[in-house]
Amino acid sequence: MKHHQKRASQTSLPGWIKQGLLIWTATVIGIYSLPSPAESIGSVSTRFKLLGGANDKIVVEAFDDPDVAGATCYLSRAKTGGISGTVGVAEDRSEASIACRQTGPVTLSEKIKNGKADGDEVFKKNTSLLFKTLQVVRFYDAKRNVLIYLSYSDRVIEGSPQNSISVIPVMPWH
Repeated sequence: MKHHQKRASQTSLPGWIKQGLLIWTATVIGIYSLPSPAESIGSVSTRFKLLGGANDKIVVEAFDDPDVAGATCYLSRAKTGGISGTVGVAEDRSEASIACRQTGPVTLSEKIKNGKADGDEVFKKNTSLLFKTLQVVRFYDAKRNVLIYLSYSDRVIEGSPQNSISVIPVMPWH
């Protein structure tokens, strides 16, 4: 008489546990593969929350273009408060504004000059627990010798058409 025993490696987990583990793994990988965070400059409250954690805010952050020394961008964006915002599960609104400036001598690589780096991501921040991000991409207009930075929000299923641009004329630094 044969005994049929399942090995521990043969037992299967329920589908909802597998799905949860996949989402958790994707989140952890996503968090550790993101570019370094922007530097916080300041914030203002837009809605007071008597109960449930931090107020809703507009935050101002700065980041340097990782491929163009001397180019710095400033983002203002909505940050959801309350309990969900405090624990990091709230979804921030898609509105954001960007202003970029030349903050030092700018030297452009050949890849940027010849347009092969157009649309390269220079900044990315998760604005919800899963699937929604605020991104900044860069373009170069050789005819006018300017860098163009476009900020927009996207989501896996439905993105937002709300966007903002800023332009840096590439000039000699004095």
